[in-house]
Amino acid sequence: MSFRIQPTPPARPNRCQLFGPGSNAKLLGKMAASEADVVNLDLEDSVAPSDKDAARANVIEALRDLDWGAKTVSVRINALDTPYWYRDVVDLLEADTPRLDQIMIPKVGCAGDIYAVDALVTAVETAKGRDKKVGLEVIIESAAGLAHVEEIAAASPRMQAMSLGAADFAASMGMQTTGIGGTQEDYYMLHEGQRHWADPWHWAQTAIVAACRTHGLLPVDGPFGDFSDDEGYRAQARRSAVLGMVGKWAIHPKQIALANEVFTPSEAKVTEAREILAAMEEAKASGAGAATYKGRLVDIASMRQAEVIVRQAEMIEG
Repeated sequence: MSFRIQPTPPARPNRCQLFGPGSNAKLLGKMAASEADVVNLDLEDSVAPSDKDAARANVIEALRDLDWGAKTVSVRINALDTPYWYRDVVDLLEADTPRLDQIMIPKVGCAGDIYAVDALVTAVETAKGRDKKVGLEVIIESAAGLAHVEEIAAASPRMQAMSLGAADFAASMGMQTTGIGGTQEDYYMLHEGQRHWADPWHWAQTAIVAACRTHGLLPVDGPFGDFSDDEGYRAQARRSAVLGMVGKWAIHPKQIALANEVFTPSEAKVTEAREILAAMEEAKASGAGAATYKGRLVDIASMRQAEVIVRQAEMIEG
């Protein structure tokens, strides 16, 4: 292990991030009552330019008046290349909104984007005397964002989480697809005349996970556009979980249960992890550095893997 230990990411459930447009005031109440761990009240892509001011007012009212329970409450502001984002930040933080936990910055391309938002957030917090410091989460949605992913992850102590935005990322990369996440029909290999579909998002997700784990952030998988395809959603979520992501977006309420299902360690996995830890404790007590568990070798590395699963289960239970 490196002398510089990886920082620990925020200790909170992040299995499902539910998105909803700030322009739909009735929907915000349903989001508050949902089973999502994180809610993202959207001021960006799902809100028409003519509705930006009204959406911002709706979100501020919802932050002030609704019961959000134990959820992490985040607001996705408009991108930094628009005339809307500064007013999003200023209005959100100058209002009486102690329930605001995070600001999500879309289409981040470099560390300077984080610096700009951080500076404005800090100025407003100081001016208004806000005790609670707002966290930042970002979406990687461009070739530049992925190229600078590590410097973005390290850009501010406010940074909490990072997501992959597949649709805009695909457009930025010039990918020949209109699908949002999931496998793509033409992205396959042939073996003995049979098609085998690979995951075109795998390499981007891996880069995001590595940057997040290096700098103590939560890596999150983004949207899956076809909300009629439950098995497709599950498949992508399972791949993301194996890679180290902690959760996935829901762009439709029916996807909440799917995300919570996949990113909650099963009872069987938790039991196995605890048995591995017990086997290693017995091995250490006898002076051995490894043990045999169900016919396979387990060692210190296995112990670290098992601890990840147990910690995740205990956090969700708590």
